[in-house]
Amino acid sequence: MKINEQELQPKQLLFNYCSTCQPLPGSGEEMDAFKKLQQGFCNQFELFFPDNFAPKTIVVIPSLTLDQDVLAKIDGAMHYEERLLCLLMLLRMPRTNVVYVSSAPIDPVIIDYYLHLLPGITGHHAWQRLTMLSCYDTSAISLTEKILQRPRLIERIKQSIPANHVAHIACFNTTGFERTLAVRLGIPIYGCDPLLNCMGTKSGSRTIFLKAAVLMPPGAEDLKTYEDIVHAVAALKDMHPHLKKAVIKLNEGFSGEGNAIIKYPDISTPKEMFNWIHHNLYKEIVPVAEGLSVDSYLEKFNQMGGVVEGFIEGAIKQSPSVQCRINPLGEIDIISTHEQLLTGEDQQIFVAAHFPANECYRAEVGALGKTISEQLKKAGVLGRFSIDFISVKENDAWKHYAIEINLRKGGTTHPFLMLQFLTNGHYDEQTGTYETPNKQQRYYFASDNIQNNAYKGLTPQDLIDIAMFHGLHFDGAAQTGVMFHMIGALSQFGKMGIVCIGSSPEEAISFYMKTIAVLDAETAIQ
Repeated sequence: MKINEQELQPKQLLFNYCSTCQPLPGSGEEMDAFKKLQQGFCNQFELFFPDNFAPKTIVVIPSLTLDQDVLAKIDGAMHYEERLLCLLMLLRMPRTNVVYVSSAPIDPVIIDYYLHLLPGITGHHAWQRLTMLSCYDTSAISLTEKILQRPRLIERIKQSIPANHVAHIACFNTTGFERTLAVRLGIPIYGCDPLLNCMGTKSGSRTIFLKAAVLMPPGAEDLKTYEDIVHAVAALKDMHPHLKKAVIKLNEGFSGEGNAIIKYPDISTPKEMFNWIHHNLYKEIVPVAEGLSVDSYLEKFNQMGGVVEGFIEGAIKQSPSVQCRINPLGEIDIISTHEQLLTGEDQQIFVAAHFPANECYRAEVGALGKTISEQLKKAGVLGRFSIDFISVKENDAWKHYAIEINLRKGGTTHPFLMLQFLTNGHYDEQTGTYETPNKQQRYYFASDNIQNNAYKGLTPQDLIDIAMFHGLHFDGAAQTGVMFHMIGALSQFGKMGIVCIGSSPEEAISFYMKTIAVLDAETAIQ
């Protein structure tokens, strides 16, 4: 008798599902299982995290589980998974294991580059406790989705966790996919419950700012359609006639790539202004993301919604951010402040950061960050997040406008982690300064966007050779120098990241300038 394969397939799929005994993604059963894992994480955190000699395993899932269409506009986006290689420095704890999963294999030269900086630990000892796994998949879906498509890979992750170890997942951001993976692995996530992700959208951020009673730009949230944008842009100008521009933001945009700019015309009457907006808004919208059409942008807006805000003007204007953490015990830490460097249309795209933020106000924005964090704590938020501000100097005083909450790691996470791991120092939230154990202050300049077509073709080995020859490595004795990241993107895209640590802001910048000069000279056409 001939078997009908089409009839057999659904039964076979059902058999495979039942054999794994896993709840369906997004089901109430899965959410209950995830909640239990997260509740158990509190005990794990209290008992094991303070002990550097406790046997534990960190499963690093550096997936950017974000809008893939917007992410595709960023050169070498897949190599952003390498930013969390800074967590390999956790191997400095001699009984800690790290399991690192990536979309594509990461060159061992890059891994060696990180491991040689481990204080008091040999590279061999660290390699024995490190498991590198790959999906061997460079397609345009998130890493976590790729892992979920590979049950055997999930089993390899499980088998890489020793039986006597406590374990948790460290990831870039948490969505329903990360929740499903956590349940499949049976370990918690040190991150926010996906059910709370709405608080990290542009609309959710404005709601939290309102509850925290902090200053924010005038605007409207929870917009859904193009018509909503039209009315919000018109109403904003009507209520604030001095405004010259408005910013449209996708709820789930990131690094400014989800923003668009509208310039108001010089029209005197509200009625004429409304008519102009109604008839001309579509052709006047300028998406920030390079190559993103207005039609595509508005389609994204219809899918995820967004906000309209007044563009904050100022002769002296800065863009600080505050990095925060709420641990499983409910304790709030202000981890750091940064001064963000923005570029693109009206300085909307994040490209680099100074640490710490401007000394004139870094303690102020840190305090505002704590006020906002209190609201997030009440809602049950867990893990690292950042809060961005626009700060304008008026009459010798600074006004700080809260702009957005990012309930995830970001571009300022890995540079600060590298500083901590390399120097073993401490950030003082009262003064906004960072000190090494011998009371020396440290500063850095960091960027994920060092890019030059001339750098294309440089392999990881080439970069390491150049750095060694010109003395660009981090000096453990002086606790200053240069650390590279996203090295895997260099050969194809001519792009990489850098953290330049100095004993002063000027020294940090000088390390950066020297590095660029060296790379330009080494890649100059003879």
